[in-house]
Amino acid sequence: MVGGALKMASMDDFDLRMSERARPLYEAVTAFIRDEVDPITEEFHRLGDGRADRWSYAPGQLELLQTVKDKAKAQGLWNFFLPNSEASSRFGGGGLSNLDYAYIAVELGKNRLASECLNCSAPDTGNMEVLERVGTPSQKAQWLEPLLRGEIRSAYAMTEPGVMSSDAKQIDTRAVLDGDEWVINGEKYFTSGAGDPRCKVLITMVRSNTTADTYKQHSQILIPLDAPGVEVVGPMLVFGGDEAPHGHMHIRFHEVRVPRSNILWDEGKGFEISQLRLGPGRIHHCMRSIGAAERAIEMAVDRGVTREGFGKKLINLGKNMELLSRARIEVEAMRLMVLRAAKAMDVLGNAEARVWVSAVKAMVPEKCCQIIDQVIQMHGAAGITQWFPLAEMYQSQRTLRLADGPDEVHHMVVARAEVRAREADVAAGRAEHTRARQDAVHQLGGKTGGLFTGP
Repeated sequence: MVGGALKMASMDDFDLRMSERARPLYEAVTAFIRDEVDPITEEFHRLGDGRADRWSYAPGQLELLQTVKDKAKAQGLWNFFLPNSEASSRFGGGGLSNLDYAYIAVELGKNRLASECLNCSAPDTGNMEVLERVGTPSQKAQWLEPLLRGEIRSAYAMTEPGVMSSDAKQIDTRAVLDGDEWVINGEKYFTSGAGDPRCKVLITMVRSNTTADTYKQHSQILIPLDAPGVEVVGPMLVFGGDEAPHGHMHIRFHEVRVPRSNILWDEGKGFEISQLRLGPGRIHHCMRSIGAAERAIEMAVDRGVTREGFGKKLINLGKNMELLSRARIEVEAMRLMVLRAAKAMDVLGNAEARVWVSAVKAMVPEKCCQIIDQVIQMHGAAGITQWFPLAEMYQSQRTLRLADGPDEVHHMVVARAEVRAREADVAAGRAEHTRARQDAVHQLGGKTGGLFTGP
């Protein structure tokens, strides 16, 4: 049994095996990425090079992508993130557990096109989960079903330049009810995906009641991207790049009017909706990150055994063998943590598993950054250029240390839970029992159950 804050319900929760039901899907996904996605990746990016409009796709790009999406849908390799629901029975998904999806998402993380080819791309996945769980029938018909079919894209507008958005209570884009319409004014940035010409709707965090209790002041509202008053100012440059056409867009809302019915769930439910989407979303990022780290290790081995200098293979120079070993050890440790977090979500539910989710979100992007950085070094100057995907991989992982909450917030969540768990132990009188046991162990020479605790 895990102690402290990271608790599980029973020893059965340490069984992290993929279910037999999911194994054929996992094998099919692995084969599909190898046989269908990898072969088109270079051509997809080649077609986009030098396009006249960076915020669009070059002729042939979307058509190439659509051929692979159609194959994936025909083979039932579609919407794997979707939980058991009416939508999953109509649009694929199969109601996989978080644990089963963890194995599949690692494979998706090895090629950045793979997620979209199987309709499992962020931020659409989180938005679809929210719409599926709390959307009205009309909201689902207008927005969810086209998303589930892979016909449109969406974005999530939360972060604001004027406040410290990691404390979401400060989000201050205002929504005021005027008759049967919400009037929205405010500013957002890092609205990822809003640059894509296929992006049609924003799920937007707003402050709709300034006098309610702290956690009831915010709501989430559906805002069509083409609504009058929505100004896409431009992209935020990430490490100097605009990531077009996806983009991380800076958006202003000027007297934007949307129907009262565009609110999700109900007024004041903003924070509850955030927990619906951010828990799964954070762990999905970590699953894909492990796939990226796996790919980086493969590249390190290939580079190390094919390059020579100073009379040795590159892998045998300096500490490269040790770096490779440490990378493999770190990946396997991360994999176990992510699988444990996924299992916790399945067993305890998203809310109760939030400490597990924060633990992996704090751990995985940081470690993946370190691994990719070391692999860049093994590739020399070419490692930071367009000749290899490593620079883009590093940029993505470094950005994840801020996206969906910075490292510091997630460490605070884990540490706070640890302190509270200890306080609960003390209150229950278990601390005295623990100290008595430690004294007895010391008298017995410091060993019990294989754990050395004495001098």
